[in-house]
Amino acid sequence: MERARTGGGLIEYELAGMDVADVRFAVSPLTELTLSLRTFRDPGRYPVHLPWLQRTERARSALDLPVLRALTNSVLWTPDYLTPRPYSPLTRIGDELDAIENVPVPRVVGDLRAVHPGDLPAALRGDPEAVRARITAALRAYWDTCFEPWWPRMRSVLQADVVHRGQVMSAYGMASMFADLSERVRLVDGVVRVRLASDAWFRRPTTGEGLTLVPTLFSRGATTPISPDEPPVIMYGARGVGTLWQTEPHQSPKALASLVGATRAGLLTVLATPASSTELAGRLGVTTSAVNQHLRALRAAGLLTSARHGRSVLYLRSELGDALVAGVS
Repeated sequence: MERARTGGGLIEYELAGMDVADVRFAVSPLTELTLSLRTFRDPGRYPVHLPWLQRTERARSALDLPVLRALTNSVLWTPDYLTPRPYSPLTRIGDELDAIENVPVPRVVGDLRAVHPGDLPAALRGDPEAVRARITAALRAYWDTCFEPWWPRMRSVLQADVVHRGQVMSAYGMASMFADLSERVRLVDGVVRVRLASDAWFRRPTTGEGLTLVPTLFSRGATTPISPDEPPVIMYGARGVGTLWQTEPHQSPKALASLVGATRAGLLTVLATPASSTELAGRLGVTTSAVNQHLRALRAAGLLTSARHGRSVLYLRSELGDALVAGVS
């Protein structure tokens, strides 16, 4: 069951021969959709998402709110079957929703009762197959109205995080990459250790399955399944969440704007962290085609680097770009 934890128990994953190929990153739209339900119950714990909650308030009012609210509890646990292990950075929401529509009913019931050990909320009672169908329908409608319009921006932040982790691993090694995920995660002698608040403890190898690392926008720490029967997964808070709902152009140094123009100065300012052209267009208030023209020019001048991540290209200031911004600040 996906839950927030701060220390106590310990889950250990033995990596197969410290092989980098045994560790993979993946993004799950369904996991983001499910974990975002925490903001319904306790928006004050997720202040960075308040702009999105305000913009989607009217759309949410037309949803099946009794079911959506019932998918979390007072300590913000969510059903395991709604946060499945993704297998790719390009996982599609349609495929994930189709899959949960066919999860065996006994597992659905077990996961719901694990979240609500006492009486189930009224919205989750009744014929189990009907409840499973109602949950899936509620999540589909929630995605269509409140997530799909914003998903390119969300996905860009998640993909940028994956690129950053790859750079850390390449430059400093796997141990540094794991330590950078969360203070609760460490790699020691080929074993990844995840500290938990519960008293759960197990140690298992990742041979044949690998360890999947899943960045999320709706978890501030690191979480992992508490059953050794679940696939090895660590979900962790993505970097850059604070920039997610920014729509105002960043203030750039006047000298930089005078040198390269206001839009290019804005791009250089925000690209201290990786971002896609779609995300940049939204943040700077210009069209994607215009942003792409400026990005090409800045990259040709050696001020930006780029890296392909799935279908997206993420841009980042180069060392020369860093020096230029620092020099005029």
